[in-house]
Amino acid sequence: MALTDPIADMLTIIRNASFAKKDVAEVKNSILSENILKILKQESFIANYKLIKNDKQGILRVYLKYMKNGTPAMLGLKRVSRPGLRVYKKADELPKVYGGLGVAVISTSKGLLTDNDAREKKVGGEVICYAW
Repeated sequence: MALTDPIADMLTIIRNASFAKKDVAEVKNSILSENILKILKQESFIANYKLIKNDKQGILRVYLKYMKNGTPAMLGLKRVSRPGLRVYKKADELPKVYGGLGVAVISTSKGLLTDNDAREKKVGGEVICYAW
């Protein structure tokens, strides 16, 4: 089956694994997926990720993070811009997720950035997803 939105599939796999209290989730590798995971790790939503090479494109193994009481570090993960409806925002229109408690991942001309970094660099772009 051909995938029309691999980023949404990756976010769904991570969200479902997190709510099911799994330690690890495995998703297909792509440059965009790896950059999104890098931002999620930087913002402390996941513990780590690792690229596992295989004969095809490779697999990204995502190590999920939980609080001491067992609740996931990432309470929500939502795809915003999708193939059927792209969402672009200017630098002064970038969203704040949960009043700044969450993070929006923005694809800009300077690479993939968080909403705070994009505001700081005064660049807009495509809003990929929200994490909180």
